Amino acid sequence: MRREFKLPDVGEGLTEAEIVRWHVKPGDEVKVNQIVVDIETAKSIVELPIPWDGVVAGLLADEGRTVDVGTPIIAVETSEPGGEPVSPAEETAARVEDLVPNPPAEGAVEPGAYGSPAPKEERQSVLVGYGVKTGATRRRPRKEAARGIPATPVANPSRVEVATPPPAPPRPSVLAKPPVRKLAKDMGVDLSSVTGTGPSGSITRDDVHAAAQRGTAAPRTTVPRSEGEERVPVKGVRKMTATAMVTSAFTAPHVTEFLQVDMTETMEAVRRLRQLPEFAEVKVSPLLLVARAVLIAARRHPMINSEWDEKNPEIVVKHYVNLGIAAATPRGLVVPNIKDAHLLSLPELAQALAELTETARAGRTQPAEMAGGTITITNVGVFGVDGGTPIINPGEAAILAFGQIRDMPWVVDGELAVRKVATLSLSFDHRIVDGDLGSFFLRDVGAMLEDPLRMIAWS
Repeated sequence: MRREFKLPDVGEGLTEAEIVRWHVKPGDEVKVNQIVVDIETAKSIVELPIPWDGVVAGLLADEGRTVDVGTPIIAVETSEPGGEPVSPAEETAARVEDLVPNPPAEGAVEPGAYGSPAPKEERQSVLVGYGVKTGATRRRPRKEAARGIPATPVANPSRVEVATPPPAPPRPSVLAKPPVRKLAKDMGVDLSSVTGTGPSGSITRDDVHAAAQRGTAAPRTTVPRSEGEERVPVKGVRKMTATAMVTSAFTAPHVTEFLQVDMTETMEAVRRLRQLPEFAEVKVSPLLLVARAVLIAARRHPMINSEWDEKNPEIVVKHYVNLGIAAATPRGLVVPNIKDAHLLSLPELAQALAELTETARAGRTQPAEMAGGTITITNVGVFGVDGGTPIINPGEAAILAFGQIRDMPWVVDGELAVRKVATLSLSFDHRIVDGDLGSFFLRDVGAMLEDPLRMIAWS
């Protein structure tokens, strides 16, 4: 049986996604739950598993293509238990059932989502990320009917008989090695329109270059122009980030304050922490102590860790901290957050920061890891920048930019000395945070970084 797997909605309200990388090719055997493709949504890279055992019959969407939810992206040849042949009527019914699952009934939720569980008599086990199927199971047509044996009809005026469609014409196979396929993709050449001159009709690099010169190249994703310009499509993470930043910048009235901090004692504390056995397996950086200072200061000034509810209107003060860490990735800026960071010990916080950073750099941050943030830190110092005016992450009231640490002249006990100095930049939503509150919060963070012992005293 040939079954087509359609792009599912892997996130709330997803309408499209880009095919980033296939892990299988036609002819490969696949097992249930095997990861077959990476897709990029508006928030992250997501791995999709296949819901059947079988053999890959074809890849229906090329890498780099953006497809709509519900579009077939891979075809798999599956077999019935015991190897029994499948009739055309059964295959048609199976194709109808291959549609993207309908939304769950009222009261049902997907695995891991908030809310009440689906009613037990209606809930069926499904793959994570593919929604919940509800309702009674539909039976396929009886094999006796398919073989021409009369069967007793069942009155069901709502049932619609589906005619067997004519078989689809076979897809032309393209013989080309992976480097040649990549060259064609980079040059915008459609391999199905190229006649191969290599062994057994395979397509060579020369064939691709010749096709490009003949003008048979497809429109390119990034088009260099002779006048020194190129056009980069706005999609995926970049599109989502742009929308979020515009919404935040023109909704929340931003105020930014700056504070230069003597980080000398913090750098010494970092050096000593690295020598402790509790931190032997994790990376200890100044960001760890900045994060701890933000968590303590947020507890001392709860209004900084809040959200403006436009609908009610209300200010929602949150007595927990999901600490966001802005991370630059090859596909754009993402802001995953550490859930309940205020409950973590210092070694646990260090481990969480390391895992968050590693996942973000690998492009594997999932939408759930970016949802629900309450306050954010952006470490611009790693790029050699002193400070700036960061834009507040939507749904939050403040964001702290941590600048580079560098040697600067500093007055200590009336004497000029060379100290380790960094600039802190705090942007806050002036609807929620008044100037005095923002100043007190920033002052406390700076005081704890100048004298890390205050973190113990104020904990």
